[in-house]
Amino acid sequence: MIKKIRLDQLQTGMYVHDLNCDWMDHGFLRPRFLLKTDAHLEQIRQLSIHEIDIDTDKGCDVANALSRTTVESALEQDLVRIANTGAGEVHPVTLSDECIQAKRIHTEAVGVVSGLMEDVRLGQQIDLERANPVIGGMVDSIFRNQDALLGLTRIRNMDRYTFEHSVNVTVLMVSFARSLELDRALIHDIGIGALLHDIGKILVPPDILNKPGRLTENEFSVMRGHVVHSRDLLAVTSGIPAAALAVAAEHHERMDGTGYPDGKAGAAISRAGQMAAIVDVYDAISSDRVYHKGLEPHLALRKLLEWSNQHFDPQLVQQFIRCVGIYPVGTLVRLRSGRLGVVVESSREGLFQPVVRVFMDAKQRRYLTVQDIDLSRQRKGREDQIERAESPEQWRVNLNDLFQMRG
Repeated sequence: MIKKIRLDQLQTGMYVHDLNCDWMDHGFLRPRFLLKTDAHLEQIRQLSIHEIDIDTDKGCDVANALSRTTVESALEQDLVRIANTGAGEVHPVTLSDECIQAKRIHTEAVGVVSGLMEDVRLGQQIDLERANPVIGGMVDSIFRNQDALLGLTRIRNMDRYTFEHSVNVTVLMVSFARSLELDRALIHDIGIGALLHDIGKILVPPDILNKPGRLTENEFSVMRGHVVHSRDLLAVTSGIPAAALAVAAEHHERMDGTGYPDGKAGAAISRAGQMAAIVDVYDAISSDRVYHKGLEPHLALRKLLEWSNQHFDPQLVQQFIRCVGIYPVGTLVRLRSGRLGVVVESSREGLFQPVVRVFMDAKQRRYLTVQDIDLSRQRKGREDQIERAESPEQWRVNLNDLFQMRG
């Protein structure tokens, strides 16, 4: 049985099932392992975590600890509660009309961040004039219909993770800031910081940045140093906005003071930094990397909600969930009718009724004619609804192909 325990209950002889933190918060090669030595126990105790999952079938047990099933059931109820307080919105531009613009902007943004990182590698200063136009275009696109760019954040290329992660965080941060009704100029500044938040990674040796195995203590320290590099590079960049600098400098800080590089806590972390911490972790844990399989969007949101008790501001986490939806764009879902589809657009009627691109009868494992179904606009008596999220890997679904189709 998988159980959730407090960190102070962890002992050697237990089987760690989940460290309950992003990989950048620990240096273990595998997230699941038998805890054999006091040295490893002490290493885990030094992490910025408060709770951990153990597998009692493979190691020692803890009496009266909550099962993971019970914990997840409660989290699902909380997600439903949060979603019920979220309202839909009317998009000024249709998804199909915005998709062409969004693809161009996304491609341009990946090229810009790649070019700026190469400039830094060559010892040149960051030229914000290269970043400002693409951020402006991104903000405009998200104000027209955020779902076009949000959908592109689900199309990943592991070989371009650093660049695409920066762009995805930017899309998510701009959407998040818009949902908080921040001033448009501030949203632009936050977008600049998001695009450049990991630019210091170009100064991390490639053999450490791309190492598929467990990092040594020294290598782990070098990896974490990318935040200081980013902060220092932006601090001397002409015209860098304060909010942009805060995003880069504070995206690994945590509300309980267990983050880095400065161990800031609570109100000492700017609002932009608190937002960046949420978004950075969400995109990181929902991405495939050489050392772990990414979570599906719905499960990643559930993890954020679970960790909001310690690491993140709970109100901001809840607003982020409302922003991207309980089933974010790009989530594979099973409908009550037994059909499979991918969420392609949010709805004006609420978070439970998005537009779903249906393509398969899951019961018969038979492909269907691709069709977009707006769950908020169905014929009376023939209503369908989302039953649960599914794994694309299990169904051998290529999300990229589905997004290229038209329902």
